[in-house]
Amino acid sequence: MTPSTKCSTVTKDGLCQRVGEWFLNSGIQETDGGVARYYLSDLERNAPLSTEITGYCASSLMTLYECSRETRYLYAAVNAAVYLIKSWDTECLAMPFEAGSAGRKYSYFFDDGIIARALLAVWRTCGNPEFLSTAQLCADSMACDFFDGQEFSPILELPAKSALPYESARWSRSPGCYQLKAGLAWHELWQITKDEHYLALYRRLLNICLSSHKSFLPGIDTELQVMDRLHAYLYFLEGLLPTIDESASANAIADGIARVAGFVKQLSSQFLRSDVLAQLLRVRLFADHGGIRPLDVGAAEKEIAILRDFQSEDSDTRLNGGFWFGMNGGEMLPFMNPVSTAFCHQALEMWNKKDCPLRWQSLI
Repeated sequence: MTPSTKCSTVTKDGLCQRVGEWFLNSGIQETDGGVARYYLSDLERNAPLSTEITGYCASSLMTLYECSRETRYLYAAVNAAVYLIKSWDTECLAMPFEAGSAGRKYSYFFDDGIIARALLAVWRTCGNPEFLSTAQLCADSMACDFFDGQEFSPILELPAKSALPYESARWSRSPGCYQLKAGLAWHELWQITKDEHYLALYRRLLNICLSSHKSFLPGIDTELQVMDRLHAYLYFLEGLLPTIDESASANAIADGIARVAGFVKQLSSQFLRSDVLAQLLRVRLFADHGGIRPLDVGAAEKEIAILRDFQSEDSDTRLNGGFWFGMNGGEMLPFMNPVSTAFCHQALEMWNKKDCPLRWQSLI
């Protein structure tokens, strides 16, 4: 089999098409480009639009475009990117958590990184300079507005840009190793602009996270909340990928895969998130390609079988093709989730093309 055949963009099982139809036709993306945080199947309504989720969706739509070369995915990604540009608060010089309602009062460090990377993903294909400049605005806000002298505050209240008090019991409201995923935006901008300041920012955050990550798991006494922390810890492992050739990062990835897999085995009968399985599979594949941890094929195949069960086959277009957020006690939770769908789709695509080279910049 030639490399070009092995790395074909054609998906053998129609996964790309089914996921793509969900993103385009489910109503999860509004006509203005904004994307809802999730669809509540029991209440039959979308949650509010989110700038972070719009960013994730834009990145996923670009993956779908690269998978299929269908321009409708590119158009939808550009629409999402334009929504993000319009959401930027020119008075506060900040990206709000939500473009409308009370969500405009807050800005999140992590969200800024996800949004910046999404804008860069669309910019690489269409070349719109506003996408690049807005990505830089988000990245510069991360550096200037969130740093408290030692760590990066997770949430600011606008317009004062004052940090909210940290809540140690809630990982998303405290600084932590998971923030390294957002720091990938700085690394990407360094590669694009050659501005060494961005690389220095990524390296500073890398050192902070490497020094503190071991205490992140389990990090809490309630077992069900540990599953949520696995999702966040996998963000940390993803954030290490640019430095996978460095021993500290390689060791953290190899050890982290084993730790996460152990917790998943322990907790999955009670509560299992589809995005955790997808993230774990993606990191397994990167670790194998990077030569730091051989792929456990048996474990990966079990994870894939479970992942496929999370994809909806409901005839309702609001559900069909998307991936459910999670399962509690064997029952699917009523959250049809665009981020879960994005991660699960990419993980399964990576598995289908596991002989192809992997680029961390393409990781959603």
